Amino acid sequence: MRKLSVLALGMLFCGSVCGICSFSSLQAAAPQAAPVTQAASAAGAGAMARATLKDAQGRTLGEVTLREASGGVLLKADLQNVPAGTHAFHIHTVGKCDAPDFTTAGGHFNPTMMKHGLLASGGPHAGDMPNVTVAADGKLSVEVLDANVTLGAGAKSLFDADGSAIVLHAMGDDYTTDPTGNAGGRLACGVVTR
Repeated sequence: MRKLSVLALGMLFCGSVCGICSFSSLQAAAPQAAPVTQAASAAGAGAMARATLKDAQGRTLGEVTLREASGGVLLKADLQNVPAGTHAFHIHTVGKCDAPDFTTAGGHFNPTMMKHGLLASGGPHAGDMPNVTVAADGKLSVEVLDANVTLGAGAKSLFDADGSAIVLHAMGDDYTTDPTGNAGGRLACGVVTR
């Protein structure tokens, strides 16, 4: 109770006298509780995984790192030598990436049996993510939060019995067409590993 009183007095002083004090600096005096989702607690907030993406010729294009966050899994892609333009970026249901077409990765990760597409009624698949755009230099650095998956246990785990993979497609996802969003062939694939 005393800390709360100090905080309240500090806020009054700040607002009426100096006008430039930072409320966040006063918040440090009060006890804080960070929200923790079931997914984050199951995997441990900050749990990590990675996927090394390779093209059909076996050349490494770069890496996607995955980190458990309070709102899902944060994916950070750092790639090079990718064809310029817009590409669909999905999590697929099987942790297998056999070249040249990567069909062994299966369809999109979809444990809740939704329709495909971020804009579709009844969607999206858990593995549906926004398109990415690669510049003329062939480099891509992007971060995407997928709120529908986890690195922990449970139905939405990317570490289920057959694992999962990250796939970069030849074209952009139209966000509505089931089951693939008319995203074209699979340019690159990487198995998600710890």
